[in-house]
Amino acid sequence: MTSERQGLWVTLEGGDGSGKTTQAALLAGWLEARGRAVLHTREPGGSEVGVLIRDIVLHHRGDIAPRAEALLYAADRAHHVATVVRPALQRGDVVIQDRYLDSSVAYQGAGRVLDADEVRSLSLWATEGELPDLTVLLDLDPSQARRRLDAEDKPFDRLEAEQEEFHTRVREGYLRLAEAEPERFLVVDATGDAEDIATLIRARLSVLL
Repeated sequence: MTSERQGLWVTLEGGDGSGKTTQAALLAGWLEARGRAVLHTREPGGSEVGVLIRDIVLHHRGDIAPRAEALLYAADRAHHVATVVRPALQRGDVVIQDRYLDSSVAYQGAGRVLDADEVRSLSLWATEGELPDLTVLLDLDPSQARRRLDAEDKPFDRLEAEQEEFHTRVREGYLRLAEAEPERFLVVDATGDAEDIATLIRARLSVLL
């Protein structure tokens, strides 16, 4: 549980194409250069079980009922926190994680139009109430995000392929979450230069370190 933590837990959130992977790598490099042990992980897919669930929720051909999708993400999250995240925090590592429960609230809650409070409660039950020390929200307009994804010239997964209206709801869901928990969230304009964004994240994280 949270009281047993010796390390620090940072999650990166935002729509597809917002730059989470880039910022996670920059942050990990910065921390490692300062002698910190870093675990870089992601949801879904940060464990062996998670890899199987990731294939279902992101690459399954055909529809998945919205509630089933939410339950699959929660199952991945329960196993990931229990077997990967919590042990790393107990060791004293800094965990940098691409997506956590805020993704489910934004994507399955706002995007799929499920009850956001129920989706959040499901994930909190699955993880015994665990929340990150810092959540970085890389905020980007969905139309700009789509241009970035198009430029990568690779097949879209199930969520990336959703219409702009879906991604607009997701963005609005994220911003509501950040407004409700300003002490946990750092909202960053994802249109900025990658190094400038990294500097803002480091400044906020330095306070926690």
